[in-house]
Amino acid sequence: MGKPVLAARNLHCGYDDFAVIRGVDLDLLEGEFLGLIGPNGSGKTTLLRALTGRLRPTSGDVLLDGRPIAQIPRREVARRLAVVPQISSPPFEFTVREIVAMGRSPHLGRLQAEGPQDQQAVEAAMALTGISGLSSRPVTELSGGEYQRVVIARALAQEAPLMLLDEPAAHLDIGHQVEIFDLLLRLNRGEERSILCVSHDLNLAARYCDRLIAVSDGAITAAGTPSDILTAEFVGSLYGCEVRVDADPGGHIVVTPLSRELDGVGAR
Repeated sequence: MGKPVLAARNLHCGYDDFAVIRGVDLDLLEGEFLGLIGPNGSGKTTLLRALTGRLRPTSGDVLLDGRPIAQIPRREVARRLAVVPQISSPPFEFTVREIVAMGRSPHLGRLQAEGPQDQQAVEAAMALTGISGLSSRPVTELSGGEYQRVVIARALAQEAPLMLLDEPAAHLDIGHQVEIFDLLLRLNRGEERSILCVSHDLNLAARYCDRLIAVSDGAITAAGTPSDILTAEFVGSLYGCEVRVDADPGGHIVVTPLSRELDGVGAR
């Protein structure tokens, strides 16, 4: 892995007078596939918003390529960093292609029309996410899974070397979950894009990520390789439930939650 391309230093942030993130230090290394895990309400999405510069910290710094992100023009940030937020309602009746083409905005001047390079990037992004056949459909007519792939395609069209994704496999069936994570892995290894991905699916995170960072109550509680982090004791403590941790035939970690009703385990 290379040098840090995105970093947080003693980061504190929140909303109004409510502190969500407290004293976080984090590095996304050049060429790394980094996973961010933790229970609901732990601060993962807030941390992601701060790392993109959308949420101003109350103290501490976010550094993009070693520079304070607050001091970098937004267009320049967007050329370096693409974001896939948690899925929301589609905005108006834009077509799929129109949404994906919005990813080219950082590369275009005001009122500048798309050029051949922009059109090629849009078409490639739709092909990679399997939505080329939907290009003329209004996004308001899509399923949640289809729209999720449109949002990912928009980020791909941006052609930024850093990608931050908040639950990119949400609303997708297991086939499309694997397709999206395989795509992210190809971008990471083939095009050397640095990726930070929030995931509630510990098995996907364990299989694809180089390193995991666990967040609980606004602070980082552990960081390391999936095999270091995903022990039955730590995962059970982090999520407040009993789990079994095994390895599949390929050596990848598999986390199985255990049920009080079905497996006879006690509640924490």
